[in-house]
Amino acid sequence: MDAYSSPGRSAARPVFCTVVPPHLLERAARSADSARADAAQRTLELDASLRTRRRISAVRGIVAAEPDAPAAGEGPRRTVYDAQHRTRLPGKKVRGEGDEAVKDATANRAYAGLGATYELFLKGYGRNSIDGSGLALDASVHYGQDYNNAFWDGEQMVFGDGDGALFLDFTVSVDVIGHELTHGVTQYTANLDYHGQSGALNESMSDVFGSLIKQYSLGQSADQADWLIGAGLLGPNVSGTALRSMKAPGTAYDDDELGKDPQPATMDGYVTTSGDNGGVHINSGIPNHAFYVAASELGGKAWERAGQIWYDTLTGGQLEARADFADFARLSVAAAVARYGDGGAEHRALQKAWATVGLG
Repeated sequence: MDAYSSPGRSAARPVFCTVVPPHLLERAARSADSARADAAQRTLELDASLRTRRRISAVRGIVAAEPDAPAAGEGPRRTVYDAQHRTRLPGKKVRGEGDEAVKDATANRAYAGLGATYELFLKGYGRNSIDGSGLALDASVHYGQDYNNAFWDGEQMVFGDGDGALFLDFTVSVDVIGHELTHGVTQYTANLDYHGQSGALNESMSDVFGSLIKQYSLGQSADQADWLIGAGLLGPNVSGTALRSMKAPGTAYDDDELGKDPQPATMDGYVTTSGDNGGVHINSGIPNHAFYVAASELGGKAWERAGQIWYDTLTGGQLEARADFADFARLSVAAAVARYGDGGAEHRALQKAWATVGLG
């Protein structure tokens, strides 16, 4: 069994998933501005260290701890910590469940984002926290020095403040918070291997539900949503709108320092690479775009029918840990038929979505 393998759905292996991909930071580390380059390089080195630590845990068979069974009807159990610009987790507790807002806006945004994620999964899909059993939601803010990332480490959320030039505070986008927490949902359900197409599906699940959490929080319909991941996260002088675009993959940024968004929208542009665990942040643009097409075809609130189909596919028990895009396409069409019937609007929307990206 290699470092990316899943032992089965009964165990949730520790994972390490970041919202900013390595290729973006590698480009930033070559910046002519030494402060920006240093911040990007420090982030890369820290991410590599954390990623290696999680892989070692996976090889040793270490799994995430099972949560205590919550009381019936219990809501979210949120705790926000301040890492105080160190890398030792979780840090100093600054806000617990039900506490009043604190002076630190970053901590308050993290607290609200944890709540927004909990609410969508509970009210939209009947899921009690990310594991389905009331798992406590922990987050640490102010991680490291000018840390240009946010991550899920298999147990909690962690947010950097950004360097203030290329990236801003990673709590400013609720979809980024939802994105990382959804890695936990995937960890406790299909447990998709974080490599190649299954890894790109893992990233795409997080983008899909991260976007839906933002849409749900804002009360937006599919046609009102911006379909951007990380809008507001890029620095003031960066030429771009976000980290990724589900509506138009490959158009989120085109910047002298960060380069051009490499995401493909269809299988014709599929990128074969040994970097980034086989391009998990790049090729995720393909299933991302399929979801956008399906949600746009169905209209209305995307977290309802389109989101329900994606949730059913992720949690239905048939999606294997090493599933590829074609597997997910087939199972999602089957999920649409199972819930909404054969030949209906949902079935047609799914067929069009996967045909559009070259997986009809």
